[in-house]
Amino acid sequence: MTQTKFEMALSFHQNGNFDAAKVLYEEILKTSSDHAGALHLSGLICMEEKRPDLAEKFLAEAIRVKADFAPHYLGYGVALMELGRFDDALVNYHRAIFIKPDYAEAFYNRGNALKDLGRLAEAIADYAEATALDPQNAQAFSNQGDALQSLGDFDDALVRYAKAISLAPDYAEAYSNRGLALHEMKHFDRAITSYDRAVALDPELSVAWFNRGNTLKKLGRFEEAVTAYTQALMIAPSNAEACSNMGDALQSLGRFTQALSLYERAIALRPGFAEAWSNRGVCLKALKLFAQALASFDQATALAPNYAEAPWNKALTLLLTERFEEGWKLYEWRKKAREPAGDRFHHRPAWLGQDDLFHKTLLVHAEQGLGDTIQFSRYLGLLRTQGARVLFAPQSPLRGLMSKLDAACEILDEGIVSPEFDFHISLMSLPLVFSTDLWNMPARAAYLHAEEERVEKWKDRIGFEGFRIAICWQGNTGNIDIGRSFSVHHFFDLSQIPGLRLISLQKGPGEAQLQGLPPGMGVETLGADFDAGPDAFLDTAAVMQCCDLVITSDTAVAHLAGALGVKTWVALKHVPDWRWFLDRDDSPWYPSMRLFRQEFPGDWDGVFANMKAALMATPSVRESGSIPSVHLMSKASEET
Repeated sequence: MTQTKFEMALSFHQNGNFDAAKVLYEEILKTSSDHAGALHLSGLICMEEKRPDLAEKFLAEAIRVKADFAPHYLGYGVALMELGRFDDALVNYHRAIFIKPDYAEAFYNRGNALKDLGRLAEAIADYAEATALDPQNAQAFSNQGDALQSLGDFDDALVRYAKAISLAPDYAEAYSNRGLALHEMKHFDRAITSYDRAVALDPELSVAWFNRGNTLKKLGRFEEAVTAYTQALMIAPSNAEACSNMGDALQSLGRFTQALSLYERAIALRPGFAEAWSNRGVCLKALKLFAQALASFDQATALAPNYAEAPWNKALTLLLTERFEEGWKLYEWRKKAREPAGDRFHHRPAWLGQDDLFHKTLLVHAEQGLGDTIQFSRYLGLLRTQGARVLFAPQSPLRGLMSKLDAACEILDEGIVSPEFDFHISLMSLPLVFSTDLWNMPARAAYLHAEEERVEKWKDRIGFEGFRIAICWQGNTGNIDIGRSFSVHHFFDLSQIPGLRLISLQKGPGEAQLQGLPPGMGVETLGADFDAGPDAFLDTAAVMQCCDLVITSDTAVAHLAGALGVKTWVALKHVPDWRWFLDRDDSPWYPSMRLFRQEFPGDWDGVFANMKAALMATPSVRESGSIPSVHLMSKASEET
């Protein structure tokens, strides 16, 4: 009778009628409590019901009753995995394989346990064994791809995902994980395509929406990223990382209040989420809530003392608010960030002012952007007082420009630093060494110089007519440029001032904007040979010397103009980069510079209205209005 009932229960079970099967298993166990089959299958039904704690009890009892049956150990291992007991699960998978050496499913599940334990090489070997025994196991191929990806072997991971997809074309998770591998390989457009396929197959796959958001954010497609994160959170509202990353995308869109609410939500979900605390601090800084921002950075550091981004972000806030002593010290944390800056030469001691440099050779190496190198190269002259031989390795495109630096140093190629040296220092650590503050800042009128021959060449081509303004509106694209650049169209009102000439210094990003200028707006361009060689800014420096004024966004062009000592106006976003400080229209770094700031986020119209008023009050501009302009170069306009 029991056997007949068990066969009926098994039939129900195999056909997916778990409720009916469960009733019969319970009846069997009332009369035969040691029925191994009923115990085992009752445990599997509990797993289907998401009750691993009860499943574990049934399956442990099944093993006690029949200890030589491999599927009992397999099922018990799966239940233990659900309970987070990976080591115990591993023991049971070992036993299942010992009993049944060709048990493909046990190898597959043991691979899962090993992967969760971080034993990736062993996991890969088990997945290989599983697929050798069962070549149709798409999940084993996909999970092997995940393990390979975790080891950084993205090419092999893609091979495994392709195999999984060929076996199961509707396998959404494989498409999602393939997208993640493509993202890590910087094949972002292909990653998006893979995520799109994943969510088309399974619209409820939260991880695919989340990773899609991450890739879109990396591409600078922030609105689409917000949409993807929103979808991920609709499916999995407790995903703290999705909340934090959505906050990042909202910050990039200038929607700081909304971003702050997302960081708060992430922290509520995971109070120990150091990265969310740090990102919250960045958002508070953008809202000019500096005390709260600093507290948020401190909380991030308390939670994760080795999370470098928090003290680095705190440093940027301190420097912005002119708290230099602590700011320069914390700025050293940039060297330990996820994408570190500085200290590239570890085979020689780093120098931070602690050793006597007399008769020693010091290598100073550039870091971060070209503008940073131009700004902080001023410190090389101060090193002369230390009695050292100074070698300087700027970025390769700046070697020509840095050869005109007013400092006694030898210029090297950053990629081929061959001379011997005693110490090295990252360029942007020099303010710390010299205890820089507002009172001792090395702010000379000019410490860089344009080549005289180039200046004469561009004087001939530009001429002397009108009031000549060299303009730049766009920096290199990327997160650092968010909010600091503007459209060339903002120069329209200035272009209508009689006798005023706008001369473009723009190269690369933003240059295409000249093809769609509004009617009546003209911007002169300098031809294909302008800064066409491998050296950056040599022609730009010469052209600046030929103009009456430079107007630029916060780009390397601004630092070059300031270093040359030419008259410069810089348009700044509401909360600018730390080096421009707050609430002042001058720059302590550059005596020849005037700063025009947004009164509120995105207020470029106000900035340019103030510039126009300042230009109209300039006597040389008023005088130039009576002088006819003769443009000797090509003129970009709506018709070109």
